[in-house]
Amino acid sequence: MRALLLVPLVGVLACRSSSSGGANDAELMAQVREKLAARDAKLGAYQLEGTQTEGDTASAGFTFAYRAPQKMRGTVSAPQARQVWWDGKHLYEQVEATKQFTTFTSQVSAEKLSAFLTEIFTPFVPDGFRAPLLLRSTKAKRVTGLPQAKEAVELTMALEGEAGGGVEGTYGLRWPSLDFLAKKTRAPDGTRAEVRMEEEHCDTALGLCVPRKLTRWLGDAKQGETVLSKVDLKTPLPNDAFTPAAPEGYSVQTRTLVDSEAQESGPKSPTGG
Repeated sequence: MRALLLVPLVGVLACRSSSSGGANDAELMAQVREKLAARDAKLGAYQLEGTQTEGDTASAGFTFAYRAPQKMRGTVSAPQARQVWWDGKHLYEQVEATKQFTTFTSQVSAEKLSAFLTEIFTPFVPDGFRAPLLLRSTKAKRVTGLPQAKEAVELTMALEGEAGGGVEGTYGLRWPSLDFLAKKTRAPDGTRAEVRMEEEHCDTALGLCVPRKLTRWLGDAKQGETVLSKVDLKTPLPNDAFTPAAPEGYSVQTRTLVDSEAQESGPKSPTGG
């Protein structure tokens, strides 16, 4: 299901900017990190339901539930109906078509496990519900004049590693709540890609907004969209909702993730088809 986002697309609208440099830049980055941590703390439990569409035809329904510190549950209806859970210790996968229920135990390093879980669950989580990963190269500057925010901050970074390939990414976040507005990537050959917030859900008690509708663009061509029909930021699921039991009639197996085989032995990302 290619509509589920794994690509680090990013986009900001044209605006006027102001950046001092030196100590002021460091102070702004410190404020951004502090406010992102505070925002994450407010989003300690949420439930989402929605549809992701790719092009004119391909679409699929999905759900996602999160409970801090690290419990997650995701479901997707296409290209095949699947559910995945992480209860903090074990990963579970249920595939409807084959009636297969698998429990994964882990012997991978903490770093590889974190990367693996990110690959599995990131596609279920639309932009704006988790803080962006701030790389070492990240630079911040305050901006004004955006249609969706009187004040905002841009976070620009060079993507790291071989996969980065000289690509630069920029997040646009409303200031000071750091609500997601847009994100954009630009490749060395000039290729541009964006994710834009079109509609949002705001919670006055929490003092923040999250996207309800996101569109994805490659250059000037719209590629797809994510529309949430349910956004619940206040009702945590009980702990046992993240530790499922195999349904009656399902084949049950247990597998172990090891460092050299994490990608091969674990469940595929929902984008994998």
